[in-house]
Amino acid sequence: MAAYDFNAPRLFLDIPMRAGARHTLDRAQANYLLSVLRRAAGEPVLVFNGRDGEWRAEIEPTGRKAADLVLRAQTRPQTPPGDLHYLFAPLKAARLDYVAQKAVEMGASLIQPVVTRRTQGDRIKLDRLRANAIEAAEQCGILGLPEIRDSAPLPEALAALAPERLLVFCDEDAPVADPVAALTRAGAAAKDAASGNGAVPLAVVIGPEGGFTPEERSLIGTRRNTVRLSLGPRILRADTAAVAVLALVQAVLGDGRSGA
Repeated sequence: MAAYDFNAPRLFLDIPMRAGARHTLDRAQANYLLSVLRRAAGEPVLVFNGRDGEWRAEIEPTGRKAADLVLRAQTRPQTPPGDLHYLFAPLKAARLDYVAQKAVEMGASLIQPVVTRRTQGDRIKLDRLRANAIEAAEQCGILGLPEIRDSAPLPEALAALAPERLLVFCDEDAPVADPVAALTRAGAAAKDAASGNGAVPLAVVIGPEGGFTPEERSLIGTRRNTVRLSLGPRILRADTAAVAVLALVQAVLGDGRSGA
């Protein structure tokens, strides 16, 4: 049996979760459940707030196009969040939506745009980033939402990383080598340096479409606890590189490992 119920619609509600709690749906939520999905009184809806796990709620119509949700029981407890920061140079709107959603699906715990010399994207709208994060979490059964930080210059974002956080630097000029072996070695070294047995805190940095400048590449490369990584013999678009490296990092060092 699947561990997750994909038949019930799922909504993010920023309210405290407890049995018997009542939430009045806003117009968009009510239209989605009653008109688009044609859900009726008493039918289940899964809800979460990123803090209190997932709950089963039931629809209670209060008018022709209005309804409340009444929380009945918890279906899944809140799981501990991962520790993977995703730093990226802003992209144009449609591709930015894509990478925000994929970062959430891949388990990013923090999303932050970084401004580089060759950044071409427009000013980042944090509410749009958050909306995309919520949509991805709703659709994929994810219980937590990542922290979303305002954009910062690349040097400032790098300086804010804790020294023990392993930074995976996707560099198109890095020698093509086995990325799994490189990550495994870097993860082992980071764990030894921290003298701990827990998971290594991780970060990934992805550059703009034109790549990092030599000065930026030097700045990143000279940071301690940084692994310079090639993603293969082909040049990838920034949004493709994001999915590739997040999947790779999670599989080798993150929660994608067997038994992690």
